[in-house]
Amino acid sequence: MDSIDRKIIRLLEGNARISFAELAEDVGLSKTPCWKRVKALEEEGVIRGYTTAFGLAELGFGIEAFVQVTIQSETYEAFEAAVKRHPLIRRCYATTGEADYLLHIIAVDMADLDTLLRQEISRLPGVRRTVTAMITREIKGDLSMAAALQQVGR
Repeated sequence: MDSIDRKIIRLLEGNARISFAELAEDVGLSKTPCWKRVKALEEEGVIRGYTTAFGLAELGFGIEAFVQVTIQSETYEAFEAAVKRHPLIRRCYATTGEADYLLHIIAVDMADLDTLLRQEISRLPGVRRTVTAMITREIKGDLSMAAALQQVGR
């Protein structure tokens, strides 16, 4: 990865809908070589996709929480499969420490969160224990990969 690739990453991070013509101009290449670099970054797994960011509150989801989950070890495959299918579990990470997993979940309101925790999360395969922490406000939500690469000297 060279400085042009890093610049492509920075520009796409700022606006994933930028045209190839504009991207190419901004990095100092013609359109075709720029397109080839983006395709190579995609094939290498550096760029894994393009997404749209949504305002959760504006969509009616007033609650976000992190749930630490401890499961019976022999049920991890069924647990992970169930998590992948659940639409209100936004992210799931296998972790070290006291809990086996960390879930990032959303809910409409407190009543919805209570139902989600008691009737859905706690009944996922193998769940033995959950500990929930409510998100009260976001301090930092986005990590600039271009800035991270610069910080570590890449």
